[in-house]
Amino acid sequence: MSAPFSERHIGLTEADSRAMLAAVGHESIESLMDAAIPPAVAESFRAAAEADEDLLPAAASEAETLAELRDLASRNTVTTSLIGLGYYGTHTPSVIQRNVLENPSWYTAYTPYQPEISQGRLEALINFQTMVTDLTGLDIANASMLDESTAVVEAMLLARRAAKVKGTVFLVDADTLPQTRRLLEHRAESLGIHLETVDLAAAGAADAVAARPEGEIFGAHLQYPGASGLVWDPSEVVAAVRSRGALAVVAADLLALTLIKSPGELGADIAVGTSQRFGVPMGFGGPHAGYMAVRKGLERQLPGRLVGVSQDADGHPGYRLALQTREQHIRREKATSNICTAQVLLAVMASMYAVYHGPQGLTRIAQQVHDTASLLAKELTESHGLTVQHDSFFDTIRVTGIDATAAFERLRAAGYTAHVVDDATLHLAVDETIDLSTAITIAFVVSGREDEHGVGFTSMQASHLPPSLSRTSEFLTHPTFNAYHSETAMMRYLKRLADLDYALDRGMIPLGSCTMKLNAATEMAAVTWPEFAGLHPFAPDEDAEGYLSMIDDLETWLADITGYDAVSLQPNAGSQGELAGLLAIRGYHHSRGDVHRDLCLIPASAHGTNAASAVLAGMRVVVVACDEAGNVDVADLRAKIERYAAELAALMITYPSTHGVYEHEIVAITDAVHDAGGQVYIDGANLNALVGYGRFGDVGGDVSHLNLHKTFCIPHGGGGPGVGPVAAKSHLAEFLPGAGGRDPLANPVSAAPYGSASILPITWAYVRMMGSEGLREATAAAVLSANYVAARLREAFPVLYTGDGDLVAHECILDIRPLKAATGVTVDDVAKRLVDYGFHSPTMSFPVAGTLMVEPTESEDLGEIDRFVEAMLAIRAEADAVAAGEWPVGDNPLVNAPHTARSVIEGEWTHPYSRELAVYPVPGVIRHKYWPAVRRIDQAWGDRNLACACPPPEAFA
Repeated sequence: MSAPFSERHIGLTEADSRAMLAAVGHESIESLMDAAIPPAVAESFRAAAEADEDLLPAAASEAETLAELRDLASRNTVTTSLIGLGYYGTHTPSVIQRNVLENPSWYTAYTPYQPEISQGRLEALINFQTMVTDLTGLDIANASMLDESTAVVEAMLLARRAAKVKGTVFLVDADTLPQTRRLLEHRAESLGIHLETVDLAAAGAADAVAARPEGEIFGAHLQYPGASGLVWDPSEVVAAVRSRGALAVVAADLLALTLIKSPGELGADIAVGTSQRFGVPMGFGGPHAGYMAVRKGLERQLPGRLVGVSQDADGHPGYRLALQTREQHIRREKATSNICTAQVLLAVMASMYAVYHGPQGLTRIAQQVHDTASLLAKELTESHGLTVQHDSFFDTIRVTGIDATAAFERLRAAGYTAHVVDDATLHLAVDETIDLSTAITIAFVVSGREDEHGVGFTSMQASHLPPSLSRTSEFLTHPTFNAYHSETAMMRYLKRLADLDYALDRGMIPLGSCTMKLNAATEMAAVTWPEFAGLHPFAPDEDAEGYLSMIDDLETWLADITGYDAVSLQPNAGSQGELAGLLAIRGYHHSRGDVHRDLCLIPASAHGTNAASAVLAGMRVVVVACDEAGNVDVADLRAKIERYAAELAALMITYPSTHGVYEHEIVAITDAVHDAGGQVYIDGANLNALVGYGRFGDVGGDVSHLNLHKTFCIPHGGGGPGVGPVAAKSHLAEFLPGAGGRDPLANPVSAAPYGSASILPITWAYVRMMGSEGLREATAAAVLSANYVAARLREAFPVLYTGDGDLVAHECILDIRPLKAATGVTVDDVAKRLVDYGFHSPTMSFPVAGTLMVEPTESEDLGEIDRFVEAMLAIRAEADAVAAGEWPVGDNPLVNAPHTARSVIEGEWTHPYSRELAVYPVPGVIRHKYWPAVRRIDQAWGDRNLACACPPPEAFA
C-alpha cells in the first residue's frame, strides 16, 4: 500500500520535525501550535469542532482521487458548442499543451518580480503584448487581464480617469456580450457611474452621440464584432465619442482582427478582449487571458502588469515589469485598480499559439472560420429558405423567424449546443474546430429537413465582411512570430525560455505572503481532460453535472474549513474576491437602509489591494495604526470606531496578520466592530497558517476571500491563474456572486458564472487527498518551518515581528535595515545575491520597506530549508566582510549580484573577490548551478526609456 498523500505533500519527515522542534524550543508540534495560536482562536475552533460535524470526507489515495475525478468528468457532456459569445472551441497545439500547460517549469513559476531569474516568461509576455498591439493597432498593451468582461470594466474606469471631461455617463453598445453588460451594471452602481445602453450600429447613432451635451459622457463601449455577430464600421461613432472629450473603448475579437480593420485604425483609444480562442480551452469559463491595449498617452494609466525592455548592469538588454506594476501596494486607496495579478500562464499559451502559427497561419484559421460561417449562412438561406439577421458577420449568425427552441432541441439531439436568443431567434457561432461539411449538417438540423442535399461548397466562400473593413495593415512581422513554425523549433524555443527561469521545479521559492507550495501532479492531472476542458461556460446545467457536483463539494468543504455558511467560487483572482466581499457588505447595508455606512477601516499593515478594493466598492478608507509588535493598535481602532460609528461599514483585517503573526486580540477586535454596527472582512491570504486550527467565521468574520492559488495548491503559473473564492455568513449570502447558490448570474465579478472553473479540480483533489487531518498537519508543518527559519536566522537578521510565545505564524519578516546601516548592503543586494546561491528571493520590502518576508511552506524538506538558511548566513558573512573593509562598499559580491556566466568569462576580472566566489559561493551549487541570463536590471532606465514590445533580434546578439 502506498504512503498517504499527505506524506507526499508535506516535505518534513518525523526526524526533520523533531530536529526543527528542538531548534525552536518545543517538544511537540501541538505544544508549538498551542503556544503560537491565541487562546481565543483555539477555543473558538474547539467549540465549533465539538458542535459541528466535519463535512470533509476521509482522505483518499491518489489512485482513488483520480478515479473519482474520472467519474465526475464522465458526468459532463461535451457537445460541439455553437454558443460563442466570447468563448470558442480551439485546437491547443500539442507542443504547447505538453511544454507549457503541463510543464511545471511554466506552471510553478512565480510572478516575475525578480526579473533576473524570470527572463523566459517575461519574453513570452512581451510576445503577448506585441501580439495584442499588432492586432489591435494600438501603441501599448499590458501583459494580460483576468477576462474580457473585467477588462471592459477596467477600460471604463480608465476612461473615467483619463477623459478630458468629468461626466458620469458611460455609453454601452446594445450589442455588447451579455456577461459584460451584467458585470458593467454591477460594478458601475457602486461607483456612481450611469450606464446608458445605445444601439450604436443604428443609422444616425454617430450624429446622436455628437449631439450629446458637452461633458455628459466620459466614454463608450463598442463590441466588434457584436454579440449578435454583426460586423460594421464604427469609426464614425468612435469619432463622435472622441469629439465629446470622451474615450472610445472597443472590445475586439483578436482572430477577427486578422481579417478586419484594427481598433487603432478605427480611432479607438482603448481595445479590450480575450485571447481564449488562441489555443486556450473553454474550460467551463476559464482561466483565460484577457487583454487591454491603449493609444499613446494612456500608457501610464494602464492597469495590471506591463513588461518592458531595460538593460542590466553591463548594458545588455533585459526584460522586467514596468511602471505601476505594484501600484496597489504603493498608492493603496489612491490606486486606479485593485488588480494585482494577471493570467500569465494563459497569456503564455496564447502568445505561443500566435508564435507557432505566425501571421499567415492565424489569417488562414480566421479565413477558415469565416468561410465556414459563410457557408452555414448560405445553406440556411439558399437551401432551407431561412432568414439570417445580419449579412455582415465574421463567425456568428442569428437565424430569425423560426421556432428557436425546437431547433435548439434538434441540435442537442445531434450533438450540438446553440444559444436561444428568444422564441424566434437562434444564435450559431462557429470556430476553428468546425469544418465546412459540419456546417452543412448544422444547417439541415436547424431547418429540420431530413434530406441531405445542400448548395455545396467550394474552398473559398463569398465573404460576408464589409470590403471597407478589410485589413490591409501588417501584423506580427517580428521574427519571433515567423521563426518557430515547426514542432522541433517550437519545442526548443519553449525549452530555451523555460531554462532562463527559476520555478518550483528548480528549488524553493520562499516568498512570504504568497505560499509557493507543491502543485502535485495528481492534482494537476484532470485540468486537460476533455470533459473538463471542452465545456462552454453557458452550457446547459445537464451538460455540467460533474462540474456542478465538484463545485458543490468545494463550496461545502471551504465553508466548513472557514466557518462560513456560503461560498462563491466565481472570483477569478484574490482581488476580485476582495471586491466581491466588500460589495456584499455594501449590498447588505443598503438592503437595511444604511446607505450612509460607507467607511472601511483598514490596518496600516494590510495588503495594498485591500484599500484599492474598498474604494472600488464605493467605500472611503480610514487607516488604523499598528503597534510596535505589528498588531493592530486596539486603542487606535476603538478610537476610530467611536469617531466613525455611524458611518462604519466594515473593517478589513488579514489573519494571521500581514506581519506574519497571529493577532492576539482578534476576537476583541471583531466584537468592537460588530458592536458599532459594522461588518468584518477577514482577508484570507494567510489561511495556510490557520486551516485545522482556527476558522474565520468562528472569530468574528462575516466574509472572507480565500486564495486557492496559495492555500489550496492551484499553481501561480508565473502570476496567474488564480481563484479567489469569497465565503460569508448567511446574512451576506444573497449578496455574493451567484447569490448564495440561488442565481449563478447575480452580483457578478467575473465573466463566467463559475469563474476559472477548469482549475477547480486541483483544489478538489488537494482537499480530497489530504482530508481534515492532512490539512491540519500541513498547517502545523508550515508554522514549524517558518519558526525554524526565524530561530536559525534571528541572530544574523532580526525577526521584525513575533506573536504569542515569541513565535511567528507561517512566515517571518527578516529586518535587513540594520545590515544596511552597518555595511551599506541593501535588501536588493541580499535578494540578488541569493540568485548566485541558487534561490529565488523572499518577498522584498513588503509589508515593511527594507525587509525580507520568508515563507518556506510545508512542502519543503529540511535539507532545502537548511540550504536556504546556510545561504543567508553566508550572505551575512559576506556583508560583515564589507563592514570589516575586506571589500569596498561599491565593489563586492553583494552589490554586483547576480553574476552571469558572461560576466565572469568576458574581459579582465578586476573585482576584489574571485570569479569562483562570484558564481560558486558554496560548493553545493557547482554541479547544479542555476545561471541567470542577465545581471541586475536597471529599473529606472527602463521606465525612462519605455519600450514594451519585442525588441529587434540584434539587441540580444
